[in-house]
Amino acid sequence: MTAAVEDYVHAGYDLEAAAILLCESDGTPEEVEEEIARMLDVLAASGATRMQTSRDEAQRLQFWSGRKNAFPASGRISPDYMCMDSTIPRKRLADMLLAIQQMEQTYGLRCVNVFHAGDGNLHPLILFDANDADQLHRCERFGADILETSVRLGGTITGEHGVGIEKLGSMCVQFSPEEHEQMRALKRAFDARELLNPGKVIPTLRRCAEGGKMHVRRGLLPFPDLPRF
Repeated sequence: MTAAVEDYVHAGYDLEAAAILLCESDGTPEEVEEEIARMLDVLAASGATRMQTSRDEAQRLQFWSGRKNAFPASGRISPDYMCMDSTIPRKRLADMLLAIQQMEQTYGLRCVNVFHAGDGNLHPLILFDANDADQLHRCERFGADILETSVRLGGTITGEHGVGIEKLGSMCVQFSPEEHEQMRALKRAFDARELLNPGKVIPTLRRCAEGGKMHVRRGLLPFPDLPRF
């Protein structure tokens, strides 16, 4: 991601860096000066290889230009990308990045990473070509692996983008059947006829089976009398 955005906006990023962390302080001049000093101490103690403080508003905007243009920069290097959205405990960030590195080898696709690390919300962008059915399939599996690894690391399958349809299978990993039923009961209280976004957000038993979380014998689902979409 660093290379992609540097080539696009020329923010002055260090292309030798394994990762870049942008920090911002807001407040009175005295508060900002004191907070920046504490930030530099923490970064130095944590092994940062290069630290730079913006000298004026123009340079501050230049530093941020890479982060704010991460998505269009990714579009320049790949026909398509799938933006994931999961959240992990902040202390597991390095573990997650190493896991995604391994997933790149497993699924044979590149992934560039950008996120607001302060709240643990990740936005890995899986690069692929949607005109290639095999790449699309591998991309979907890659995305599900990211979501479910986030859960194993103590996080959740979403942070701000919601569930919709794409993450229904991973809902079966994060939540128990009892929790799903509580969600459906709450939805029925406001939507008794199930007219609003049917089949979205809350997985049905059929969806869990399609996601490989339920064993199906001879093409027959257990408990066929249960209502399904």
